[in-house]
Amino acid sequence: MKDRLYFIKTNPVSAKINLYHKLCGEENSMLEFMEDDKKASLEIIKRKTADNIKDLSREEFLCIFNWFNARYGSDDEELKTQLFIHGIDLFYDISNPLCVENFSKILTDYEVYLDYRFSFLINSESFNHFLIYGIFFTGMYHSEEKYLFDFLKHEHKVLYALAEKGYEEKRYGLILQPEMYQYFSDLYDNTRFYKDSVIMI
Repeated sequence: MKDRLYFIKTNPVSAKINLYHKLCGEENSMLEFMEDDKKASLEIIKRKTADNIKDLSREEFLCIFNWFNARYGSDDEELKTQLFIHGIDLFYDISNPLCVENFSKILTDYEVYLDYRFSFLINSESFNHFLIYGIFFTGMYHSEEKYLFDFLKHEHKVLYALAEKGYEEKRYGLILQPEMYQYFSDLYDNTRFYKDSVIMI
């Protein structure tokens, strides 16, 4: 089971300047986080960072993230600040392993209904639709405060019907952590006006 799920927005301009220079200036410390053919892999990451950080693969993002985490991970706020300076905005995370499992399961079911598999990098519109589905799904399971649920219900009838169908199929034996509705609501608030891709690692 995965312990933590991170949600990231990128700033290609900051990455092109700050992250690229950090990668060039601290190559040796970065190499230990690389997989096979370390030097060549690092050169690929540097080139992609200089062009557009969104071209990085999930594995390449993880190498960079693990590099920063090894250096700044003892202080969550410092880690977020350093990543942000270098073009990686770690804007939200889910740290409860059971909630990570719940989130992943809801996403997988949603993908099955759409017959479409999302990448780790999701365009904002698709991510937004998934979050609305998640708000409906978790709101049907439990939530005391349903303002956002009720507000979105009138605007997104198709997603509501899909969540209702999903909930009816899964509700027996379904165990969701009580904070799941809040996670989906927070993520929706953090990304509802965002127009670029969201990264999940």
